[in-house]
Amino acid sequence: MSAQDGHRERQLLVPRRVAVRSLLRSAALSVSLILAYYLLPLQPGTGAALTWLVGGLTLVVVVIATQLRAILSAKYPWLRTITVLAVGTPLLIVAFAATYYLMAASDPASFSQPLDRTAALYFTVTVLATVGFGDIVPVTAIARVAVMVQMVLDVAFIGLAAKVLFGAADRGLRKREAGERADDNTSGPSGLSGM
Repeated sequence: MSAQDGHRERQLLVPRRVAVRSLLRSAALSVSLILAYYLLPLQPGTGAALTWLVGGLTLVVVVIATQLRAILSAKYPWLRTITVLAVGTPLLIVAFAATYYLMAASDPASFSQPLDRTAALYFTVTVLATVGFGDIVPVTAIARVAVMVQMVLDVAFIGLAAKVLFGAADRGLRKREAGERADDNTSGPSGLSGM
């Protein structure tokens, strides 16, 4: 192993305290979003499902877009990426679960069975995981369109996470390495700059 490989390996190590704090924060954010879904007053009405869907998807895009810069400049970009995914994924799930819940409340014939909040959440995760148990299926055309939109966006979200977020984390790590190499090159054996 070269000195550069050893240096890179040390950079990838995250202090346990920092990792635990970051992972706990990520878990707390995820749980908070799911709790908010259960606690927010979701009132069916004209356009309520579409409003939740558009608003939720807009929020997902805003969170990811604003966090890209934070990933690039983070001391531990991979931890920041995990946090972004821990917020973005439940946000996407909650946006669709609220949409399906409101659709089913407005038109009970939208799905093969009535959807309470838990059933809507279950159906959303089933579609996201692409397992399709078949116990809940969209029946009306508008429900089928909403599910198709979720399927396409889920694939795009997974691709986005893999390409953009993980790419940003890797670029952030390389940027940090370049900065540390520059610092190493400007200090001589005595530690004085420029010598």
